[in-house]
Amino acid sequence: MLKFTLKDQNILKEIHNFAKYRRVKLYLVGGALRDLILKREKANPDLDFAVKKSAISFGRNLARKMRAGFVVLDKERGACRVVKKIGGKTYTFDFSDFRGKTLEEDLKHRDFTINSMALELGSAFNGKGIDGLLVDPYGARQDLKRKIIKVVNNGSFSEDPLRILRAFSFSSILGFEIDKETLRLARSEKAKLAGVSFERIRDELFKIFDTDKAFDCFTTLDKLKILEILFPEIKKMRGIGQGPYHHLDVWQHTLESIRQLDFLLKEIKDKEIQEYLDCIISASRTRRQLLRLGSFLHDVGKPATMRREKGRTTFHGHEREGLNLSAAIAKRLKLSNEEMYSLHKMVLWHLRPGYLADSEHPTARAKFRFFRDAGREALAVLLLSLADQRATKGPLTTMKARKQHEKVVACLIREHLAKNKEEKKERLINGNDIMKKFKLAPSKLIGKLLSSLEELQAIGKINSKEEAFKAASKLLKNKR
Repeated sequence: MLKFTLKDQNILKEIHNFAKYRRVKLYLVGGALRDLILKREKANPDLDFAVKKSAISFGRNLARKMRAGFVVLDKERGACRVVKKIGGKTYTFDFSDFRGKTLEEDLKHRDFTINSMALELGSAFNGKGIDGLLVDPYGARQDLKRKIIKVVNNGSFSEDPLRILRAFSFSSILGFEIDKETLRLARSEKAKLAGVSFERIRDELFKIFDTDKAFDCFTTLDKLKILEILFPEIKKMRGIGQGPYHHLDVWQHTLESIRQLDFLLKEIKDKEIQEYLDCIISASRTRRQLLRLGSFLHDVGKPATMRREKGRTTFHGHEREGLNLSAAIAKRLKLSNEEMYSLHKMVLWHLRPGYLADSEHPTARAKFRFFRDAGREALAVLLLSLADQRATKGPLTTMKARKQHEKVVACLIREHLAKNKEEKKERLINGNDIMKKFKLAPSKLIGKLLSSLEELQAIGKINSKEEAFKAASKLLKNKR
């Protein structure tokens, strides 16, 4: 029997009582009903409501009554949003005018059949469940049972081209297949995606990046030639061979890296790593999502740096070229400064763990410099390196080298996690100590000396104030 939780019933009852007082017939539509049937719970619930007319006026007055946030989403279509924190959760209530003369006509303009149900709000509190009360003219419950994503009508993507990406984000989140006719329509309407704002595109992409279906989605989006509309940079990546260490061209290697990262992230059981990946970087977007974007962009700089040297294909400096391209893409996607910083570190330093793994036992200095340069994204870079290496299976990539890379990176991850639990060592001497001892004026030199001393202290070369001053004196002689 379909039934709302007591908490949700109380919230819906408050909204219903207000609608009843205002003499408004209100319908709960779409996602909340879908999730109820699928027994899905969201950390922060969002509920959509349809009203015959004057939804914005209703939403504004409800927000005042509930002392909640309010914003107009679409004045022409009569859509607004009310946001309220209730019991530790953030509830989002969207209200919109009918997109037609009747409820059935409104539901016909919903994105997919699985979201084309409605429930007259007053009937939600009969205490007997709502199974027989759902308005379902387009087979929503049937398609939920079949696990199919299907447009309600053939003009759905023309009404809102973003729905093309929404089909894939729903497919990823719910584990549903996309109907063949819906895929055909997506291919034929894909050019219209160019007119969609990148903020909306970003949000759907990050929903995909929050699942372990990123590779499956990107592969299909690529086959439909949809991905290159969003990221024209990938056109240059196609067909570029990478020499005997690789078995795939640059673009196919990128897709395989995403696939390997999907596998890797499913393997991780360590609670500390999971918490790190689930850390919110900006808005509701996490490092896990950003890492998948980093995997997608890590080799984007290769086409511009490809050279033929003595019969070999090289990509010297591709990480720095990739840094510039990924920064431009991040700006298009309207990512925050914090997200751009994280992406910067992932793309710029994704080769470093591989260089460290060239030695079975990297030096303390080499490890210190990697962790210093990668900063708080060190763990993300190490995970990206593992996925990148696992996607590299050319004839010259030996099993011995692969095992050594895995072993060294695993050791680096353990060392990083252990160091995170240690208290950071205080500097043996500070900038004022250096200026006073050597009669120096404030300058960039002081910062460089402190950085060098920090490295020497971290690797155990200096352990006292006296040793720090001796090392500083030696460094100064070398710099003069």
